[in-house]
Amino acid sequence: MEVILKQYVKGLGDKNDLVTVKAGYGRNYLIPQGLAMIASTTNRKILDENIRQSSHRQEKLMQDAHRMAEGLKEMKLIIETLAGADGKIFGSVTPLQFSNRLKELGFEVDRRRISFDTDIKNLGSYVAQVALHKELIIEVPFEVVLKG
Repeated sequence: MEVILKQYVKGLGDKNDLVTVKAGYGRNYLIPQGLAMIASTTNRKILDENIRQSSHRQEKLMQDAHRMAEGLKEMKLIIETLAGADGKIFGSVTPLQFSNRLKELGFEVDRRRISFDTDIKNLGSYVAQVALHKELIIEVPFEVVLKG
C-alpha cells in the first residue's frame, strides 16, 4: 500500500514522502492517526503541486540545517544528572533531556529527531544522532556528568 506522509514519522520518512507500507499498518495506524493519506491519483497531483511550491522553502530549511550543524559541531554538550556512587544514573538520559539542553543553548531540535546508539544509564561520554533535515544527520558528542 502506498501512502503520502503528512508529517515526519521516525523510521519511515518525512512530510510529503511517498512510501510503501504494509496495508494493515497504513489502514490501522498511519491513516487514523492523521500521519498519512492514501496515495490516490488526486492526492499524488496535490503532492506534486505542494512539492513544487515548497522547493524554495526546502532550500532555506537546508541552509538553516547546515548553519545549525556547524554550531553543534563546535560545542561540547554537557548533561547534568543525578547518579549513585558507582556512576550509575537514576533512570536514563532521554532524547527529551537532550533536546531541552540544546534548547537552553539556543538550538531548537525536536526530540523525535534525536537518537542514541545505546541506552544511557551511566556517567561518561556518548554520541547522539541528530536529524536536522531529512538529508542531514549529524553526530553530536556529549558528556553525562554528576549534577552539583
